[in-house]
Amino acid sequence: MITFYHAPWSRSSTILWLLEELGAPYRIEHVDIRAAGGVPEDYRSIQPNKKVPAIDHDGVVVTERAAICSYLCDAFPEAGLAPAIGSPMRAPYLTWLVYADSIFDPVLAAKAHGHEFMGGGYSYGSFSEMIANLERTLSSRPYIAGDRFTAADTQIGGGMNYAAKVLRILPDKPVFAEYLERLAARPAFKRSAEKDFELARQAGMVKPA
Repeated sequence: MITFYHAPWSRSSTILWLLEELGAPYRIEHVDIRAAGGVPEDYRSIQPNKKVPAIDHDGVVVTERAAICSYLCDAFPEAGLAPAIGSPMRAPYLTWLVYADSIFDPVLAAKAHGHEFMGGGYSYGSFSEMIANLERTLSSRPYIAGDRFTAADTQIGGGMNYAAKVLRILPDKPVFAEYLERLAARPAFKRSAEKDFELARQAGMVKPA
């Protein structure tokens, strides 16, 4: 059984989508990252920075989204979400998994807080460089790692969807809109969005109509 440490409408929402794509049994352990007093200290034994997501798979704890994706896709290969070793798609798949954590997410956070480029002393580049990379890649193929959907799409696509719908900082480009439409049509995407909304409602994050 997978225990999934999650906060609705957060970075861990992309892992919720991945779990729905995998079809493996899991249970959600809500981590209230928005609590006034902060996340309880005992959660640090699971995630050292008290962040989400994290998983516990039969006693094996994994943190960081790229690592969680790699681990789960290898643990449940029947889902077909990771190109096999030796496949031409394996390298771009791994590249984009790590890119989501190491470049896309920090660049997006910086942009959302009004910073276009933090300088050469930081390990990631500019927002405009990241957007150009996404546009160039998605103009050449239907999915981020190649001609079929992989776990890398849950991370990059999920992040792009958040940037477009919530942060509203993703540029309005046809290639982005088409990509997000393809992803949103997936049943697992719809299920994860519905589950996240219900979790957010239970957490008091949804204002009454």
